[in-house]
Amino acid sequence: MSKSQIAKPLRVAAIGLGWVSLHRHLPVMRQDPSFEIVGVIDRRPGHAGAVARHLGLHRHHTGDRLADVPWLDEVEGVVIGTAPASHAALIREALVLGRHVLTEKPFVMDPNEGEKLVTLACGKRLVLAIVHNFQFARSMRRLIADLQAGRYGALRFIHARQLGNPMRRLPAWYENLPLGLFYDESPHMFYLLRALAPMPLQFLRAEVHPSTTGKRTPAWISAHYAAGPESIPVKLDMAFEAPLSEWHVAVAGERCLGDIDVFRDIYLKLPNDGSHTTWSVLRTSMLATWSHWAQHLLSGPRHLAGTLHYGNEEVFRRFATAVRTSTAPDGISAQDALAVLRMQHEVIECAERLAG
Repeated sequence: MSKSQIAKPLRVAAIGLGWVSLHRHLPVMRQDPSFEIVGVIDRRPGHAGAVARHLGLHRHHTGDRLADVPWLDEVEGVVIGTAPASHAALIREALVLGRHVLTEKPFVMDPNEGEKLVTLACGKRLVLAIVHNFQFARSMRRLIADLQAGRYGALRFIHARQLGNPMRRLPAWYENLPLGLFYDESPHMFYLLRALAPMPLQFLRAEVHPSTTGKRTPAWISAHYAAGPESIPVKLDMAFEAPLSEWHVAVAGERCLGDIDVFRDIYLKLPNDGSHTTWSVLRTSMLATWSHWAQHLLSGPRHLAGTLHYGNEEVFRRFATAVRTSTAPDGISAQDALAVLRMQHEVIECAERLAG
């Protein structure tokens, strides 16, 4: 492949113009010379046209079938940001039509369906990738670098915990999903655990506490795993009826503990406090407080400005590179999508057994 071919931007269409497309996918692609946004597609009358005019694009289409898009021959790949239930049909149609695909999580609604799509993409030698973005955020990259450098020593446990306030901005369709909001949000936690934990990650059990307000989304879900040959304890807790929205991932090693504040993109690394003396407690407090506010100076202004994209830049860079080099994009490949989908359904199947 010549240098001119490598430098040529990937011509894409964005499908589904909801919040994530308007605030993550499209802004990131507009800033990345690896992409040329040919046009936008949405099923709502007038919406695609309004977005196209706002972005200065000449191509737009109203509908939910790619075969009906009159300018599809100008497009090499599609970026899917529609509701989860529509992902499978759009992915399949795009692959059959010979287009590369980057889709939002959750991947699809069923592991068997996911396996067929992965096989289809492989058979057509097309890239099928998933937006697993938080693993590439600044805070996560720093934690992973410290783990790879051996600064934590032997791992003791990994704990992901998500608190969700039901009053925050949520998609209109989430209650139609299996276990409701769990299905939409759990992929983030699962791919973060896969990025941090030694493989294989063995599912042990799950606990599901029903909603106290009559919703399909449970009040609380806990899932337990054993990671790697040493069976390191890994736990995921997700609370969906909390008064705060906080997402954290903690990694404990023999030398220190790391905590990722996912929403604020902050990484705290706190040393082993030994005998837990007054001085060691004060040291932990000072380090945590100083590090938290120091990193707020980096992430806070971008958060306020709406330009903190939480690793989406790296997702799109890897997708474009994968298309140009005909390689699977590390961390966001079809196999990664399928692995996370299977983790979701392990919990769902456990919940069904508990309910039965």
